Amino acid sequence: MTEEAQKREIRNRRHFSFRLNVFFFITFFVFSTLIIRLAYLQFVEGDTLRAKEHEIGSKSVPVPPIRGNIYDSGGSPIAYSVSTQSLYYTLDMKMKPDAGMELAMSLVAVFDKLGSKTAKTLTAQEVFDDMDLTGSVHYSFQPRRIKAGLTKEEIAYFSEHRLEFKGIDIVEESIRQYSQDKVAVQLVGYMKKLSGATKLDKYKNINEEQTDDTLKYISSEDVGFDGLELMYQDELRGRNGVKEYPVNSLGEIIGPMTLTKPVKGENLFLTINKDIQLTAQQAITDQIKSISESTSKQMENAHPTTGYAVAMEVDTGKIVAMASMPDYDPSVWQGGISKKDLDAIQFFQYNGTIKEVYPPYKEDKERKNHPSSLVYLGSTQKPLSILVGLNEKLFTTSTVFHDIGYFEFGKEGHTVRVSNASNKANGNINATGAIAHSSNAFMSAMVGNNLYKKYNGKEGVNVWDQYMKEFGLGVTTGSGLPSESKGVTDYYHEADTASSQSALIRASWGQQGRYTTLQLAQYAATLASHGKRMKPQFVQEIQDVNGNVTQPFQSEVLNTVVFPDSYWKAIEDGMKQVSVQGFEGVNYTFLRKTGTSQQDVGNRSRVENAVFIAYAPADKPKLAVAVVVPDGGYGGWGAAPIARKIFDAYDEKIGLYGTPRKPVENDAANADGNNGIATDGVAANQGQ
Repeated sequence: MTEEAQKREIRNRRHFSFRLNVFFFITFFVFSTLIIRLAYLQFVEGDTLRAKEHEIGSKSVPVPPIRGNIYDSGGSPIAYSVSTQSLYYTLDMKMKPDAGMELAMSLVAVFDKLGSKTAKTLTAQEVFDDMDLTGSVHYSFQPRRIKAGLTKEEIAYFSEHRLEFKGIDIVEESIRQYSQDKVAVQLVGYMKKLSGATKLDKYKNINEEQTDDTLKYISSEDVGFDGLELMYQDELRGRNGVKEYPVNSLGEIIGPMTLTKPVKGENLFLTINKDIQLTAQQAITDQIKSISESTSKQMENAHPTTGYAVAMEVDTGKIVAMASMPDYDPSVWQGGISKKDLDAIQFFQYNGTIKEVYPPYKEDKERKNHPSSLVYLGSTQKPLSILVGLNEKLFTTSTVFHDIGYFEFGKEGHTVRVSNASNKANGNINATGAIAHSSNAFMSAMVGNNLYKKYNGKEGVNVWDQYMKEFGLGVTTGSGLPSESKGVTDYYHEADTASSQSALIRASWGQQGRYTTLQLAQYAATLASHGKRMKPQFVQEIQDVNGNVTQPFQSEVLNTVVFPDSYWKAIEDGMKQVSVQGFEGVNYTFLRKTGTSQQDVGNRSRVENAVFIAYAPADKPKLAVAVVVPDGGYGGWGAAPIARKIFDAYDEKIGLYGTPRKPVENDAANADGNNGIATDGVAANQGQ
């Protein structure tokens, strides 16, 4: 071998050795990278990948939470979720329509034979539609509810013949029910499917920022839509459960379902006392009937169809009764309401004690001839008018006014006369006598007109408005109830269209502000407490599913008005003397003010609304009551008897003096020895 050949061979060997080393290095690098990647996948991304694998091989179906219950103050259930057995169908994607209809007919045959005779009858077509074979409503893996509320016989039959009904399962679920006694129906409220509740601000974007899957809303679940059901939706709702189904690549279920149970929501214990509430409801119903059948002069122009009452504890703000009558059976909302049922309850479903509700006349033309639930205060305004006059130094507690039966104001030739009831001249009276005799003339001259003269133009109206708001008139009560009205303050409109003088004079005797019954109750309680305006509250406490208190009751003072004791004594001495019907024989002291507000409605002029406020006991007030009967005539006759029954019920169940007491039945005389026709101070020649 030549020297050149040897050198060539050496070079080839070196090149081969280099290439072999490079190959081994690349191989080592590749394998090292693979090992590192596998380690990363296993130890870092392992849980995520396993979850993804599990997700691909299964489908999760959220289960709506079990809603918490609502009880009265004594623990009686008012709205509650009950477990029921429902029949569900899980789609067989190979099932043909004919086979589906055959299954539907077989199910209906069992329903007809073994189902409840009082339940709604299902047809085969309705069942077939609910099976949703085409998947137009449900995903393929979502079970379809066919029937709720199965009887024991139906449950037993389907359990024994499960193989004959392919895809059929019996599932326990929660359904909302309400007390058959219809306790505070409008206050408690009602529920709707989430899909039908998205017009409410609360539900418009309810899931957008929610990261907790157990709190995400399900389109098919029922949610609070009004009243306490809406106000306490978050507390009542609870947390979702999950049904998980193993599926194949076609989405078909291939194994048994696993269930993570939903968490029950919290329970509300209300301040509402069932017995007092039912007494208030029945008292309004009876009084409407009594007024309608009455032949007395005080009721001759009365045509009531509705009535409202609120009872509020003075020192706590607890609402023990809130009645808006007539009411309705809330069970119509279960499973979705029909148009027929909705039309039937359209005038009764809303809470007339907190918002404007119209009387239940089907014809619009006739309905416009009757007042809504928002009425003028009438003479119940006068205690506050006197306080305003005293605090503004318009007069003193001893100032004497000569009441000739009327007061005139306005330019010569264009004067307006404000008259007392029946043009009665009360002679020389002071502030106390003005309340006792319900003098429109005193209020007009000494309060309204003097306030107008003290302030320049509209400033007097602003001063008046501030006083009203401090007592809860013209502002919401702070209760938090959805859609609560702040009332209608007509005195600003009167000042703009007529004059500030007219606005203040008419406002002084209760003809320039229309307010809710809850506002009147808060106003009465503020008078009773000498200036503490309490937040009205409806929930005594909230408990979790184990009975632990998660939210105790805490009273809340919204604002305080400070007046000298002599001012409060002046109005209370007057309220003590107000003549009133229906309180004969009571064994407790009470202070009160009747009101007969007037308004023109439709083609009827000077419709009279019965208004009444009172609180008891007189020396240490415990309970304040406000009653409004639109189109109910004189307040002392049309509204006061309702309040008497509420006070008696409270005294019997809770106790006006701290201990429950049986009411004393004695019609000989009322607590202060006053009998006779209520002197409401209606201005016979004035109407609003």
